[in-house]
Amino acid sequence: MKNMTLERITEVCGGVYYGSEADKKKEIAGAVIDSRQVESGYLFIAVKGEKVDGHQFIPQVFEKGALAVLSEQELSEPAGPYIRVESTLGAMKKLAAYYRRSLDIKVVGITGSVGKTSTKEMIASVLSQKYNVLKTEGNFNNEIGLPLTIFKIREQHEVAVLEMGISEFGEMHRLAEMAYPDICVITNIGLCHLENLLTRDGILKAKTESFEHLTPEGTAVLNGDDDKLCEKKMVNGKPVVFYGIGKEAKLAKTEQGEKYLAEKEVYATDVEPVGLDGTKAVIHIGAESFAVTIPIAGEHNVYNALAAVCVAGKLGLSVDEMKRGIESVKTIGGRSNLIHKGGMTIIDDCYNANPVSMKASIDVLAAAPGRKIAVLGDMGELGENEQELHAMVGEHFEGKGIDALFAAGALSENLAQAVGKCSKETEVHYFKTKDELMEELLPYVKSGDTVLVKASHFMGFPEVVGQLTK
Repeated sequence: MKNMTLERITEVCGGVYYGSEADKKKEIAGAVIDSRQVESGYLFIAVKGEKVDGHQFIPQVFEKGALAVLSEQELSEPAGPYIRVESTLGAMKKLAAYYRRSLDIKVVGITGSVGKTSTKEMIASVLSQKYNVLKTEGNFNNEIGLPLTIFKIREQHEVAVLEMGISEFGEMHRLAEMAYPDICVITNIGLCHLENLLTRDGILKAKTESFEHLTPEGTAVLNGDDDKLCEKKMVNGKPVVFYGIGKEAKLAKTEQGEKYLAEKEVYATDVEPVGLDGTKAVIHIGAESFAVTIPIAGEHNVYNALAAVCVAGKLGLSVDEMKRGIESVKTIGGRSNLIHKGGMTIIDDCYNANPVSMKASIDVLAAAPGRKIAVLGDMGELGENEQELHAMVGEHFEGKGIDALFAAGALSENLAQAVGKCSKETEVHYFKTKDELMEELLPYVKSGDTVLVKASHFMGFPEVVGQLTK
């Protein structure tokens, strides 16, 4: 890792070095917190977690070839050099911020209430048509995952696409300080993490903390169809790049009260769903346009593609490269992932959930062939209006042609009751627990069905997907 000698790491962390002068000049080959991932020349960061203390694995990581260890404890006769710091987590963040700034690389930071991961995948797919891209893997988007992702950047990488997820005020400051993005994408301001952020205005304030850590020439790319984001005409003295569906922009107002049109630099027309196979659209960027088939169902994926085109335009890709990147994007497990098993189609969208993403997934199910079955669970972190927000999702079933709902969880009772009132075409099956739900669901489903599975992560609905795909 360029510029990451043990001497420099000690200086950046404000730590105390213990080891030979010769080792002090060596560069680390990588940095991890999981002892199982240690390779020769790595820095092992010993983190004390709720269940496991990384310090207990220090002897083993030296045996595996670790160059050095970052430790909060004084070590007795270690097998190699170590740097003692007050907080290994704090030191890790300082190191990530330093390392990112030492690299000649473009960084795209992505946040928003809904669609961060799918937008990240779309942007990475498009940019990889021209550049060597590193992207956030899995859910490594928090104050532990982000620095670990940054540590994976190597000299061959030309662009890093980094996802940033938050649940409280101040968290985005810390993430964006590490990422130091050249382009900041915000997908939308929706109803999530309301326990800490309270309102959509609170969510807007928390997400836009990222603007304070843009590079000097940095650009903000925002969803111009979002009523909160479209009011951000300028960021750090530079015009915002807006995207959305349809050329006409939203009428917005600034904090000073003046009104303006949030003109879209990138927009889609002729949007046409093609069932679960995706969505057709014509995408316009400047004076150019191109027809594309987005291979993932749902209008929300049109927005993901538009965000990717905005970023690609700023980084010099051609429209042919943009089209190729969009049409080759892949889904990942737990996020609108289609699984075909036993004649059924399962929409595995159970990684997480909030009211906006729930409604979008119901819309996708509504476009599916065969009998349509929604298997839904509780949504978390919605604050004091959680019951009303679950009922609001239930009301979205009206007129959608969903044949059956299987719902589980204390809060989902509100959802089930709302479906029962507003959608007479939908059979409603409510259960207190996931296990009770599965007992009834498995004999119910049959070949030809399309089954949507979605809930917040704590509900453990991947188990439902697992049972359906056995």
